[in-house]
Amino acid sequence: MNGQDYYIPAVAMAVSLAFKVPALRADWRDPLLRSVCALLTLAGAVFTFAAPPTIAAVNRWTGVPNVSAPLVYCLMTAFSAACLVLIFNWRGGEPEEIRRTSRRWITGYSVVICTIIVVYALGSAPVERLRDFDTYYANTPYIRLMIAAYLLAHNVAAITMTAMCWRWALQVRGWLRAGLFIIVGGYSFSLAYDAAKMSAVVARWTGHDLDDLSTLVAPPLASMGALVSAIGFVLPLLCQRLSDNWRTWSTYRRLGALWYEMQSTAPAGTPSVRMSWWSPAEIRVIQRESDIHDGFLRLGPCFDTRCRDLAYERARADGSDEATARAVADAAMVAAAVRTSAGDPEGTRGGDGADEGADRVHVAADGPRDLVRISHALRHSPLVAAARRQAAALSGGCTAPSAPRRS
Repeated sequence: MNGQDYYIPAVAMAVSLAFKVPALRADWRDPLLRSVCALLTLAGAVFTFAAPPTIAAVNRWTGVPNVSAPLVYCLMTAFSAACLVLIFNWRGGEPEEIRRTSRRWITGYSVVICTIIVVYALGSAPVERLRDFDTYYANTPYIRLMIAAYLLAHNVAAITMTAMCWRWALQVRGWLRAGLFIIVGGYSFSLAYDAAKMSAVVARWTGHDLDDLSTLVAPPLASMGALVSAIGFVLPLLCQRLSDNWRTWSTYRRLGALWYEMQSTAPAGTPSVRMSWWSPAEIRVIQRESDIHDGFLRLGPCFDTRCRDLAYERARADGSDEATARAVADAAMVAAAVRTSAGDPEGTRGGDGADEGADRVHVAADGPRDLVRISHALRHSPLVAAARRQAAALSGGCTAPSAPRRS
């Protein structure tokens, strides 16, 4: 593998991290978000410093032959710890238990990192090796302990992650399950990397030569494993965010029929709140809900709960479930009130009063989901259309909405 094979995944990690930084700045106390950012940072660092051109540059800048070896091993060990900490924060549970478990893993892998640094300082590796350090120094005192320490730590993390993610994936659904299976696939590459590296090192210990497993087979496996695992961590979080945004925009769009109906009752010259094009979908939904409730208050004197009750009975008689019948009934009352308001702008021919009529709608429209149902019924229900026609013809109130003609 050349430098480009390492630097491209490093750039991918950097781009992913850049998308996470704004969220981290906004909520830096979130342990899950911190864990994701730490993992992406360490993954990018591993790819960057494991590239042969970077290894040569670091050795040259420091003037110490093979100083890149313990640096890369420490970064890989820290990356393994970050993966374990992230999976525990991601899985959730008692906050104190999560913190205690995370501290244990961090402490254990910190000990491994210190061990790597100490045994490298005690050993001697004077000949620079850019690609075959592990096998070249496999029998060197102290250095072989450093190699064994990082491989063992990496293998423990890979086995633990594979087992945890597999068990968890069998208990969940959706994007989370897909992400966990991707992580399992990534750590399968990591386990293959460990097997190749250990086989080559053990072969050297026993006087044999399997260096190609370490220099040719293991590096692509490590790169693929880290990249696939990072995708598995990021994909569910990203897709969940996109899914939430999609639902929010869908709610905004589906509230349109009810919102436009309420806007038609606003007095001429009423200022409207202008939303900038970059305004979040959540703010747009809140503003649209607020406009709708303001419209309910304006229509209060024209609300006729008799119209609502009759529409509800008709909807239930037609086989609608409770939630749908309530939405149809509220939509019928709203549609009739809009037509009544248009024919009686002074509000002299009201229904059963502002307070009672408005309260009935607010009780039924408990949150955006019910407002969406009302908006849908306002556009699609034949009973609502019938109530609207009758109110327009009578220019006030509404009697029992007639059943739509059946063809």
